[in-house]
Amino acid sequence: MSILIGRDTRLVVQGITGREGEFHSRAMLEYGTPIVAGMTPGKGGQRALDGRVPVFDTVIDAVREAGANTSCIFVPAAGAPDAVLEAVDAGISTIFCITEGIPALDMIPVVEVVRRAGARLIGPNCPGATSPGRAKVGIIPGSIHREGRVGVVSRSGTLTYEAVQAMTDAGLGQSTCVGIGGDPVIGTQFLDVLQLFAADPETEALVLIGEIGGAAEEEAAAWAAEHMREVPRVAFIAGRTAPEGKRMGHAGAIISGGRGTAASKVEALEAAGFRVAGSPTELPALLREAGYRG
Repeated sequence: MSILIGRDTRLVVQGITGREGEFHSRAMLEYGTPIVAGMTPGKGGQRALDGRVPVFDTVIDAVREAGANTSCIFVPAAGAPDAVLEAVDAGISTIFCITEGIPALDMIPVVEVVRRAGARLIGPNCPGATSPGRAKVGIIPGSIHREGRVGVVSRSGTLTYEAVQAMTDAGLGQSTCVGIGGDPVIGTQFLDVLQLFAADPETEALVLIGEIGGAAEEEAAAWAAEHMREVPRVAFIAGRTAPEGKRMGHAGAIISGGRGTAASKVEALEAAGFRVAGSPTELPALLREAGYRG
């Protein structure tokens, strides 16, 4: 089993004929992800990826003709919010928005529409997700993964790659790796993913990779302390040396008024039973110390 994506994923790529969309769609297809459709307005009837994937003018056509149930969005920032809304309107249940640079004000109503529709939005500005040996959606390199039972959730794409590679090198495989995105307004939070992992019988340990800004890590830690008491869990928080009031990397990574500091997050995580690493490469050893044998 896995969360969000798996062997039952039937993916439509919105923006498959663009440079980024084509490049990453090819990697997803080569990994084994069932890409059943692409979507680019005005290019319906064409075929992408050396003729292997049909292209439709609309997402609803991709759902009706190809049975798509998951979307991955590689649409420029100006059109990405409407791309999410189109996927929701077509009945897509799981939507990954890879696009970065979308204004937060544009995403606020979109996130609410997704919530009311009962769909799931991951992102924007996220690297996607991988369920090793089953499917990968987004831009996470497939080669760094190993099948296993550690669930990984992160706000940072690059730190996800580093942590996953370290675990794979240490012989610790992953059930699903999820990058939720670093923007201030996103569709899926740490808490949402932890709840999915808690319900997944094949996820036996947890890695959480956070960063300064906001209170999502603290909220997730409090929930895990109550509902994942027996699950070995470790974490890493980026931005310990970031000065207050200065945005570091992600749009959501800003400390304001003492809220969202690395110290407050580390304190909350440790109080909730997480072992907190000083660097991503320490995570495998801390998982072993927490009692996970893999």
